[in-house]
Amino acid sequence: MRFTDRILALGVVVTWGVNFVIIKVGLDGMPPFLLAGLRFTLVAFPAIFFIKRPSIPFKWLFAYGMTISFGQFAFLFLGIKLGMPAGIASLIIQAQAFFTMMLAALLLSEKLRWNHVAGMLIAAVGMMLLANAATATQAGGIALLPLMLTLGAALSWSLGNITNKVIAQKHPTSVMSLVVWSALVPIVPFFVCSWLFDGSRAIKDSLENISRLTVLSLVYLSFFATLFGYAVWGQLLKRYETWRIAPLSLLVPVIGLLSANLLLGETLSASQGASSLIIIAGLLLNMFGEFIPKLWNARI
Repeated sequence: MRFTDRILALGVVVTWGVNFVIIKVGLDGMPPFLLAGLRFTLVAFPAIFFIKRPSIPFKWLFAYGMTISFGQFAFLFLGIKLGMPAGIASLIIQAQAFFTMMLAALLLSEKLRWNHVAGMLIAAVGMMLLANAATATQAGGIALLPLMLTLGAALSWSLGNITNKVIAQKHPTSVMSLVVWSALVPIVPFFVCSWLFDGSRAIKDSLENISRLTVLSLVYLSFFATLFGYAVWGQLLKRYETWRIAPLSLLVPVIGLLSANLLLGETLSASQGASSLIIIAGLLLNMFGEFIPKLWNARI
């Protein structure tokens, strides 16, 4: 991989890792559905005037926008707003890798390998330990509802991955075109949800008293985490083999945990740290487990 591409890949990983801290900061000054609605408004406009609409049926564009955009970030923003630590959120949402594999096996008849199943089981143990330790009253604890909402975000992301795979197979299109035009889909649902759950008074107050930090958060989430991140990642996946690029995503929760500690002062209890390590072990086995027999045979 060229040096400049390594720097770009690292830039995307850091951008996505810090993204969870930025979400937390943005939610301090704005309700979750309103923040998400404004985010995707900025993703879509003015980009749709410069990027051609993808040549795919509307049903697939709608499905992609409602899963990977609306579903994922409705659950994630609400979970973080209700108390999910930003660092742990960056780790838990990686469960999307396991959900995607299970859905691909069920819906697309793809085969699961031994390391995929073992990785899922190990990560599931880690998440059950996190859920078991979750409490809304214990200092430093995680309430169960935010944890389940974050898992809901991971499931929505995985549904978007399956939709994206179908689109890629039947209607190949550019990543940026899909991201920009699908951003139109969740805008109205987010604003409707904000009006229903937050109320017009909260929306008005948030917009009239919007802080500089909230504005900067929206800029970061829209232009850096979404447009820059997806554009560069998509190009890297086209330019190099998947095995060179995909493992780099494992650095996202590492950056997320570190940035949450440095910028927000979030710390992990002993049980949270142990659970997180078990989840990371499951992710690593899922990603690299197929190389274990090869290494063992080479050693013999």
